Amino acid sequence: MNAVSDTVTMRPAAATGTALVHLRDLRVRYAPDEPFVLDGVDLDLHDGEMVALLGASGSGKSTLMKSLTGFAPVTSGTVRMGEIDVANLRRGQLRDLRSQTGQVFQQFNLIGRLSVLTNVLTGSLHRAGAVNVLGTFRSADRKKALDLLDRVGIAHKANAEARTLSGGQQQRVAIARALMQNPRVILADEPVASLDPKMSRTVLELLQSIARDEGIPVLVSLHVLPLALAHSDRIVGLRHGEMVISGRTADLDAEQLAPVYELDDEGEDD
Repeated sequence: MNAVSDTVTMRPAAATGTALVHLRDLRVRYAPDEPFVLDGVDLDLHDGEMVALLGASGSGKSTLMKSLTGFAPVTSGTVRMGEIDVANLRRGQLRDLRSQTGQVFQQFNLIGRLSVLTNVLTGSLHRAGAVNVLGTFRSADRKKALDLLDRVGIAHKANAEARTLSGGQQQRVAIARALMQNPRVILADEPVASLDPKMSRTVLELLQSIARDEGIPVLVSLHVLPLALAHSDRIVGLRHGEMVISGRTADLDAEQLAPVYELDDEGEDD
């Protein structure tokens, strides 16, 4: 297969209303003799919406996100990102898919000794080609990175070392870095787990505004019900790898979401 045909692009769906992310009857397990980590999960994610993924530790939230970018095996079922069949991509095609997927993590994953601006610029490396020995970037990319830092409210820290920032500031840098990729979708895995309540709200408000203003769908895993209810358009709840809740946030309340966290007789593992 030549280089052109090995390249994949997560193109917008042709039909209005068609989901960018489409999972049907997804099952994942890491070895034939192990139980399923995900068992029969259905999920659609559309442009402009933020979907909260709820579940206790071990419920399969992280595995679901990993399955979207080929980091978890698709044992059976359908996983599509736009026009891309994730389960049947070559290694090079997976790199293309991942370059179009912005990811935000609990631990920020910044390079502490580098400046905030340089950390954001690393989001453009997949398309920028080789940088020179001084590590410079194209002027257009530098301008875009500065604009994104302004978008997330932290442009005044552009020249500071990332390690000098607070947790909330670092997470905003991580979001700007994800946006630097020109992502078609953003996956945020427990992005506020290490932040205080005020900064958690700030970060989630930012992600939701990006979904709405930029038309980029955001899937965010959370473990705090009030945050999910306040900062999402839809909620999906997993328990033991199975979907137990799926609905519009406006139609749900804490009582209806309680089954996501109900304990078995033997209790749940942390």
